Amino acid sequence: MIDMGEKTYIKTGREEFDSFFPGIRSFLEQDSLDVVIDGQRIRGYRTPDTKSIWIRDYSDMLRGVKYIEEDLKSAVDHFAETQADNGRIFDYFTTFPEKIPCEKENWVKYVRVPVEADVEFRFVKAAFLAWQATGDDQWIQKLLPKMEKALRFVLTNPWYWDYENELVKRAYTIDTWDFAYTAGAHDWLQFQITDDTFWGIMHGDNSGYYEAFRIMALLYDYLKNEKLSKSWLDRADALKARMNHVCWNGRFYTHFVKLTPVTIPGVDESAQLSLSNPADINRGAATHEMAVSIIQEYMERREKTDAFAEWFSIDPPFPDGIFGDQKLRKGAYVNGGIMPLVGGELAKAAFDHGFEAYGVDILKRYSRMISKTGETYLWYFPDGTPSTAETSTSPEATPTDGWGSSAMLYGFLEGLAGVEDRLKLFQRVRVSPRWLAAEVDQADVRVEYRASDAVFGYAFQQKEGHVLLDIQSPASKVAFHVLLPEDSAADSVSIGRKDVEFINLRREDSSYVDFTADIEKDAAVKIRLTQRDRT
Repeated sequence: MIDMGEKTYIKTGREEFDSFFPGIRSFLEQDSLDVVIDGQRIRGYRTPDTKSIWIRDYSDMLRGVKYIEEDLKSAVDHFAETQADNGRIFDYFTTFPEKIPCEKENWVKYVRVPVEADVEFRFVKAAFLAWQATGDDQWIQKLLPKMEKALRFVLTNPWYWDYENELVKRAYTIDTWDFAYTAGAHDWLQFQITDDTFWGIMHGDNSGYYEAFRIMALLYDYLKNEKLSKSWLDRADALKARMNHVCWNGRFYTHFVKLTPVTIPGVDESAQLSLSNPADINRGAATHEMAVSIIQEYMERREKTDAFAEWFSIDPPFPDGIFGDQKLRKGAYVNGGIMPLVGGELAKAAFDHGFEAYGVDILKRYSRMISKTGETYLWYFPDGTPSTAETSTSPEATPTDGWGSSAMLYGFLEGLAGVEDRLKLFQRVRVSPRWLAAEVDQADVRVEYRASDAVFGYAFQQKEGHVLLDIQSPASKVAFHVLLPEDSAADSVSIGRKDVEFINLRREDSSYVDFTADIEKDAAVKIRLTQRDRT
């Protein structure tokens, strides 16, 4: 039975898995950042390269932070309170000097980088994750107009919306990052929109807004507003269709679909695989077939690369220094550096699309990295050397990167352990235990939201021709998606003494059984196995 006296944990008897959550929790705990603005205390989690609260980092980090933190709302509230009348959201705020010794003042500082087009969808995602873990319906209802306003800002602003393709556009940056290519017209990193801006469409922006639109549809459906729910869902479906038509190159998403003609000597842009590709899968924009193609592309590049991992920010990189800073040489930072942020997204995508062994491999490699050094960085050089303040364009390079580590935790808890909250407070859950891919026959899993004490847990066991699950949860609608042993299928499924309907299915070469159930507090699930008919 599960020990419900503990908080979030994984117990398998394997150190590489049992230490995974505690290790990443220790990184995140060192990344918390408290500031006081206008007499109000705000708690967030800092970016790994500067002592600031960026909405882009924070929204992704919440996928791990939600298990350890009580205050998930104050940072989101502050981004909402400082929203411009036109809907624009700030990138970040801080009360700490950033570029010492040039900057010494401890004033309150707010920044929006004009070339970025992804800020508003990240605000929507952060608000959703905070609501999911707190369950505060009144709070999210008050935020919804702000969320609507942020999305409409992007959908109507000529800097961010391409009316011809009906897709989100941006300046020519490296994937989702915040400085633009200028062909030498600017003497350092270019953060501004100018008359000389090279415009184009970046796939990661559009997959992010696709997910944001679906979040709006889900929230309005939950609040019984069918008209607005359908409107956002229709908008999401249309954006996905246009994105996949314009940005897909047959193997993966083209890094930057140019609207302004420009040629960059020294790089095969058609071959560039950029960091948002795995995120596109996890946000739901890629079809299964497209996801398979992207994952296989990473697997193939792993076999060919001299880098210690295939978690490229972009591959192949751009020529040294062409974005305005000589530190941005090949293999450095977002110009070809190796990022755990990418690895975590890739692991989650692999688990969801029939490459479970590959997902396990990614998590095990990362587990070995952090257990060996006790450190984790936003990016590494291809030879495994970690980033430093001297080798990056950013002021700091902390060894407790919460952005990439929380992505790895996302791949671990929602991919391998397979607990995905599909609404809030685990009231609607997808349970996909994939322990057999890691050669684990027995596991105890418990995940808890610190802000609300909402909890979901299960004990997993495979023995004597059966897979057994002992579920403990609140009142939950549970969709089971259970990985079965190789060459097997479910012969029967029972919950307690009652048989339930089920479907055997394949995900690439992997066997799963799917079924659903309403569970109150606890339930014993028994899956009886039979040999799969290969015909």
